[in-house]
Amino acid sequence: MLRIRTFGDPVLRQAARPVTDFDDALERLVDEMLETMYDAPGVGLAAPQVGIEKAFFVYDIGDGPGVLCNPQIVETSGAHRREEGCLSVPGFWFEVERPEWVVARGVDIKGDPSELSGEGLMARMLAHEIDHLNGELLIDRLEKAERKAALKEIRQVFEFGGGGSLIPPRHGERKA
Repeated sequence: MLRIRTFGDPVLRQAARPVTDFDDALERLVDEMLETMYDAPGVGLAAPQVGIEKAFFVYDIGDGPGVLCNPQIVETSGAHRREEGCLSVPGFWFEVERPEWVVARGVDIKGDPSELSGEGLMARMLAHEIDHLNGELLIDRLEKAERKAALKEIRQVFEFGGGGSLIPPRHGERKA
């Protein structure tokens, strides 16, 4: 399994580069990312979250696993605020506003055109994972005062380790 990078790791703040090689290596990486995502557990995992600066993510919101490479959100509608967590900010949940409906286009694992769309959890997952590919985290979606309070809380619970990553406290597991 792969190591999930956490808040403070610089790779999470960099825009991912487009996927250009649709080969066996990509398929193996997708399989490893799915295994990591299921173990975490999560419903989506973007490549930067495991230190890969490539524009793709894996997901499974309950209908089976999938992958979308080089995605772009092409349509949204509505908005709602719901509690949202992130595997890169483990143990924390924040009220985040996201579109109610999202359409994203990209390519599949073979490089063929692909489109994903949905509402509710699918819309939230698409917006969240595509944010990761643009170097954004869910705390960036918070209002200024909320973000300030969230950062204070994160710093109180976690210690900063080498490489800028957060180290969770030793007591108890924290999985989002």
